[in-house]
Amino acid sequence: MRRMGIRVSCLVMLLCGPSAGISLAAAAKLPLGLPEIPTPADNAQTPEKVALGHQLFWDGRLSKSGQTSCHSCHLPDKGWADGQKLSKKDDGSMNTRNTPTVLNVAYNTAYYWDGRAATLEKQIAAAWRGQMGLKDDAGAGEAAKRLAEIPGYKSQFEKVFGEGPTPDNVVKALASYTRTLVTGGSRYDKAEAGDAKAYTAAQKRGAELFKNKAKCSLCHAGFALTAWEFKNIGIGMDQPTPDPGRGKVDAANPAMKGAFKVPSLRAVSKSGPYMHDGRFATLAEVVDYFDKPFDNPGLDEKIKGGIQLTAAEKKDLIEFLKALDGTMPDPKAPKLP
Repeated sequence: MRRMGIRVSCLVMLLCGPSAGISLAAAAKLPLGLPEIPTPADNAQTPEKVALGHQLFWDGRLSKSGQTSCHSCHLPDKGWADGQKLSKKDDGSMNTRNTPTVLNVAYNTAYYWDGRAATLEKQIAAAWRGQMGLKDDAGAGEAAKRLAEIPGYKSQFEKVFGEGPTPDNVVKALASYTRTLVTGGSRYDKAEAGDAKAYTAAQKRGAELFKNKAKCSLCHAGFALTAWEFKNIGIGMDQPTPDPGRGKVDAANPAMKGAFKVPSLRAVSKSGPYMHDGRFATLAEVVDYFDKPFDNPGLDEKIKGGIQLTAAEKKDLIEFLKALDGTMPDPKAPKLP
């Protein structure tokens, strides 16, 4: 796959340091296997905007309590997810779906497990209000006013946006930083680029299983290992009142009842637990489930009958999934104003 540089300066990519597997000499390029990062016309990437978003991502002062930040649910050592089956909101109430990783979300075509947000900016705006206790636009406005009272933030916002903090430009800064959180350059990418020695023997066998017998590549394909489709794979359909997933957003389409976004598998070994309800703690549990997925009227045709792998084949498949781990963004917290 052809690599293209992000249309921002090297300083933006310096957020990924040498310890993350991206050298300073290659700081202006994306990791192997990733295409150019798409950005909206009204929120162009700049080094200053990314740096501001980096601070905001870690700052609990964006929340009502002053304690919850984006980082609270997106931890570098948990694959930029949170390692929890379900997480708490700022007000102490529980989410009903698992927190997904933010790695490579810049490439998403829809956001949330049910795809109800069309853009990263819309997703961040909704999460800021809902997850962090602000509730509505008035709450976001109050949070922006609090930021404006912090001299270090006030000056940065004025430099980047030509005005003080507002709900809109807070979201734009956060989105700009989040778009730099990418992972690539894995053994998988090296193998796809022609490196015959990239895989271990087990990973090579697992790659063949992934593409053929296990049928994984029918839903997990392309550079992101997903086509961003919505599929009913039976998860949650064994409950008395199943989560409708995409079916709530696209109620006119009966095939979307119980369907959820097929996640990217990049760095998947880092971001458990798995599935929209966080029911599986390990990749081994995920692979076991696909032996016999829970049948229901909407179950995707591709997985009916299960994958029927031997114990040895399952181990090889899991080794291949680990080969999707690549470079990671700089995990260090920024200095806050």
